[in-house]
Amino acid sequence: MELDMTKGSPAKLITKFIIPIIIGNIFQQLYSMVDTIIVGRFVGVDALAAVGATGSVSFLILGFTQGLTTGFTVLTAQRFGAGDREGMRKSIGSAAILSVIVTIVMTAVSMTGMDSLLRVMNTPEDIFDMTKEYIMIICAGIACNVLYNLLSSILRAIGNSVVPLVLLVIASVTNIVLDYVLIVYGHMGVGGAAYATIISQGLSGVLCLIYIIKSVPTLHIRPEHCRLESQCVKNQLTVGIPMALQFSITAIGTILVQAALNLLGSTVVASYSVSCKVEQLVTQPFAAMGVTMATYCAQNRGINDLDRIRKGVKAANIMSGVYAVLVYGLVYIALPYIVPLFISEQVEMVCGYARTYITICGMFFIPLGMIFIFRNALQGCGFGFMPMMGGVVELLSRGIVAFAAAHLMSYVGVCFANASAWLTAGIFLWIAYHFLMKKMVRDKKAHEERMLAEAMQ
Repeated sequence: MELDMTKGSPAKLITKFIIPIIIGNIFQQLYSMVDTIIVGRFVGVDALAAVGATGSVSFLILGFTQGLTTGFTVLTAQRFGAGDREGMRKSIGSAAILSVIVTIVMTAVSMTGMDSLLRVMNTPEDIFDMTKEYIMIICAGIACNVLYNLLSSILRAIGNSVVPLVLLVIASVTNIVLDYVLIVYGHMGVGGAAYATIISQGLSGVLCLIYIIKSVPTLHIRPEHCRLESQCVKNQLTVGIPMALQFSITAIGTILVQAALNLLGSTVVASYSVSCKVEQLVTQPFAAMGVTMATYCAQNRGINDLDRIRKGVKAANIMSGVYAVLVYGLVYIALPYIVPLFISEQVEMVCGYARTYITICGMFFIPLGMIFIFRNALQGCGFGFMPMMGGVVELLSRGIVAFAAAHLMSYVGVCFANASAWLTAGIFLWIAYHFLMKKMVRDKKAHEERMLAEAMQ
C-alpha cells in the first residue's frame, strides 16, 4: 500500500492520498460529536460545557505531542522519497525513542499543572470539577494518543493513508459504543466520555502496530536502528519542535479565546462548544489536505523536485478554495437541524449563538485552508521556523481580539478572534511559502552549478 508521490499527476496523487484521510478525520470528528451529543443529552448542558471547556487544553497538550511525532516522521518521508530504506529505518527507531521520552514528560507536566491552568482560564465554578475530571483522564492517556499518531504518521510517510483510515473507523465505532455504555448505563458522566476516548485511541494504536509488524516489512526495524544518532535527532528535532510549538502556540490562542468565553457563562460556553464541533467536522478536509501536502512535499523534497512541489501546492489550493465556498453555504443552511442533535434544552438560544459563530468564521474558510496547505508544505520541505512563526502571528491576532472581546464581554468578538487569526496567518504563510520557495530554487541552482564545475575539472 505504499504510494510514491514523486511520479505521476500531482492532482491525481493528492486526490488518491487525501480521500482516506478525509474519511478518517471525519470519522474521528463524528465520534467526538457523538461523545458531545451523548454528554449533552444524557448528562446535561453543564456537562456539555465542561467537556467543551477542555477543548483548548486538550489541543494544547495533545497538539504538542502530535506536532512532535509528525515532525519526527518528515525525515522518514524524505528518505523514503529518496529511496534510502536503511536511513528511513534509522529515522523510525530514533522517532520511537524520542516519542517515549515525550510521552513521559508530557504526562507528568500536564497532570501536575492542570488545576492551576483551569483556574487561570476562568473555568466557571459550576462546571470546574467535571472539567478537571475529564481532562485529567485525557492527560493520563497521552501514551495512547502518541502511539497512534506516531505509527499512523510513519505509514503516511510511505504513502499509506488507507490503513490509518480503517483503524480510525474501528476507533470511532469503539468510542461510540463505549460512550453509550459508560455514560448511559454506567452512569460515569464526563469521566465515561474521557475513558471511552483514550481506550479507543489505545486500541487503534495497538492495531496499527500489529499491522506494521505483520504486513509492512519495509518498516521493520532492528535493535541497531533504535539509537539516537546526533544528525538524525538534530534533523527530527529541527522539524518536530517547531511543529509542536506551532500547535501549542495555536492552542494558547484558543485558550485565550476560551478564557474570554468563560466570562460569558456556561450556556454560552456550551453553545460555542456545539459551534466548534460543527466547524471542526466540516473543516476536516483542510486538515487532511495539510497531512497530504506534508507527505507529498517531503517525498518530492527528497529528490529536490521543486517544480513538482509548486504544481502540487497550486492544485491543493484550488481544491481547498472550491470546497471552502461550497461547505460554507451547506453548513449555514443545515445548522438549525444540527444543533438540536446535541441538546434537548435551550435549543433556540444555543442555535442563535451557533449561527453567529458559523456566519462569521465561515467567511474565512479560504484562508484557513491556506494555513494548512502552506504550513505543511513548508514543514514537508524541512522548514520549521517560518511555519512556527505563522503560529505566532495567529496567536497575536487571536489574543488581541480575544482580549478586546473579554473587555467588552462580547460573544461576537470571541467569534472574530478565530476569523482574524485565520486571515492574518494565511497571508503570512502565503508570503513565507513564496519566499522560501525562491530560496530553495537558488540553492538548487547553486548546487547544480557546483556539481557541473566539479565535473568539468
